[in-house]
Amino acid sequence: MFLFLTVVQALIAAALVAVVLMQQSEGGGLGVGGSPSGLMSARGAANFMTRATGILAALFVALSIVLAALAVDQTTGRDIDTSLQRNTAPVQPADPLAGSAGQGAANADNAAPAGQAPAADPLSGAAKQ
Repeated sequence: MFLFLTVVQALIAAALVAVVLMQQSEGGGLGVGGSPSGLMSARGAANFMTRATGILAALFVALSIVLAALAVDQTTGRDIDTSLQRNTAPVQPADPLAGSAGQGAANADNAAPAGQAPAADPLSGAAKQ
């Protein structure tokens, strides 16, 4: 039902745009000029276009309200979809100087003896653990 009404609204919108563009404006614009030898006189065409514009506009607004009400009824009670939720935990940057295999012996040599504070790291200015 919702899809059908959406298609009907798209057709009404296209017809409304066409009717508005066909109207003769004061400046000439995109209006289709009416000739007295045509099926309708210029005055009759203007009245028809004005009525058609009003009717199509009223249908468009009414259908918009109906579609909004249907959309609220269809989406009520749904849970929030978290399938695309990103991990918000802060990522700790890896220390490029710590943890490499070749530095294990060097770190053991620089370890502070028991009872003393660890020496300061010359690169970061912080005490080594």
